[in-house]
Amino acid sequence: MKLAVISDIHGNLPALNAVLADIQAQSVDLILNLGDIVSGGLFPAETADRLMPLDIPTIRGNHERQLLEQDVSSMSLSDRHAFEHLRAQHWHWLKNLPAELTISDDVLMVHGVPGDDRIYLLEEVTATGVRPSSEARVLSLVADRSASLILCGHTHIPRQLRLADGRLIVNPGSVGLQAYDDDKPRSHVMESGSPHARYAIVERQNGEWDVEFMTIDYDWESAASVAFENNRPDWVNALRTGRM
Repeated sequence: MKLAVISDIHGNLPALNAVLADIQAQSVDLILNLGDIVSGGLFPAETADRLMPLDIPTIRGNHERQLLEQDVSSMSLSDRHAFEHLRAQHWHWLKNLPAELTISDDVLMVHGVPGDDRIYLLEEVTATGVRPSSEARVLSLVADRSASLILCGHTHIPRQLRLADGRLIVNPGSVGLQAYDDDKPRSHVMESGSPHARYAIVERQNGEWDVEFMTIDYDWESAASVAFENNRPDWVNALRTGRM
């Protein structure tokens, strides 16, 4: 089985189009989408319109949950921009996305960790910054899951971890936003370090999963210009450089 794994598009339609074009040349069996699809400062409705006809296995991320649960007055700028542009068919689609999904009884799709879309799986935030999670911490978070491949997003950082029991955990990185800051669980910054769109190819051969992380060129300057026009200057440097 050969999978293309995308996550954290955040309404960046030009990046998504570039990634989908690259995937088309990879002869994959399936594309999987790990959520955080439309919220941001760019093209929420157009991104939903691009994805919905593809009918690919898709889960919701924390931003989809926030869009569905929060009052607009308490939404972040990213969620509010999406809220103001989505139409009825988009809301119907989002409302029917599951929080997690299992494919072929052996591939688990989550956004954060099983049971919680807010927690980082392969990274942890400490008083001195963000660091890769220890295997012991990861094991505690996936202890009750037997899938041989666990796919997660949320952090926007491409990373893999093969557990001692052979299970592989993969974060494909972000299609649409290569840096951000957050104040939960404490103030921190996530940066991929370049503006390229990212996704992963995960393939099982001879019973073992292997991953290739993909970095894709697209017109990030025009995306940054749209973010600026949409009153999101905080996104401009992140889109142009992959740094805050």
